[in-house]
Amino acid sequence: MYNASDKRYEKMPYRRCGKSGLKLPAVSLGLWQNFGFKGVYANMEAMIHTAFDLGVTHFDLANNYGSPYNGSAEENFGRILRDMRHYRDEMIISTKAGYEMWEGPYGDRNGSRKYLTASLDQSLRRMGLEYVDIYYHHVFDPNTPPEETALALDNAVRQGKALYVGISNYNKEQTAEILKIFKELRTPFVLNQPSYSMLNRWIEGDGLDRFCLENGIGLAVFSPLYQGLLTNKYLNGVPQDSRIGRGETWIGGQLNERMVARLNRLNEIAKSRGQTLSQMALAWILHNEAVTTVLVGASRPEQIVENVGCIGHLDFTEDELKDIEEILK
Repeated sequence: MYNASDKRYEKMPYRRCGKSGLKLPAVSLGLWQNFGFKGVYANMEAMIHTAFDLGVTHFDLANNYGSPYNGSAEENFGRILRDMRHYRDEMIISTKAGYEMWEGPYGDRNGSRKYLTASLDQSLRRMGLEYVDIYYHHVFDPNTPPEETALALDNAVRQGKALYVGISNYNKEQTAEILKIFKELRTPFVLNQPSYSMLNRWIEGDGLDRFCLENGIGLAVFSPLYQGLLTNKYLNGVPQDSRIGRGETWIGGQLNERMVARLNRLNEIAKSRGQTLSQMALAWILHNEAVTTVLVGASRPEQIVENVGCIGHLDFTEDELKDIEEILK
């Protein structure tokens, strides 16, 4: 297990979530993959400890994370957390609800008060917590009035089961609609969690990043390495032991000769900066002033160490940004 010095907070930058008082590390750990019961518990434990030793204080979960069944990631995280109880006040723990979770009409994909309230209670039991720091609605629900979803999240705060609330997979228009309600309720709404990477820049075209920046909402972005495509793994094709090689991701169809060439050109810029491709890809996201934190996933502790290494070089020259933009076009 990686052991850092006791000065874990000296190197990691911490950024405010919009205009709130809450700070998150520039790099956060997402527990979507590799934290269910198909994983090795000792490896999960090592990843959590490694991340925390490096100043990663934010751990992001959801009710449906884990395999072979929904909720297993929260259960495993709860087991690990039992031995780290004395660090609870140094952690930001977030969870989400909104996608399909349990059988029947009340655990299906939605944003109802019934589902969001019941799901948070289940998540707290699985993790052995009295509250989470951030509770998200995981995906926009066109069939539930936004007032109902907002009131359910606000109620979680008023009950002391969450300190802040957030939304995920909401576009600019949907964010603006629910923001009005949160303002009326005076709900501590601090984060939107969209996908964003060098190869997935929809939030720029939608204007979501500028809207959130202007309205004091932080961005915690997921899939910053585009399902692993923005790593050194695919510079020479598809390894059999990779997620694409095993058919575990939809992204494989995009890995053609043109994409491989683009990745190698980006990698040359990364090497000139003294970084790996993944480190530069994360630093490029953090260069967007609207972004509070990048959520990285990992299958082993060494990947966390490498990804956190992005904080060693977050600045870009104008020429570097121009060259990257030409490649991404």
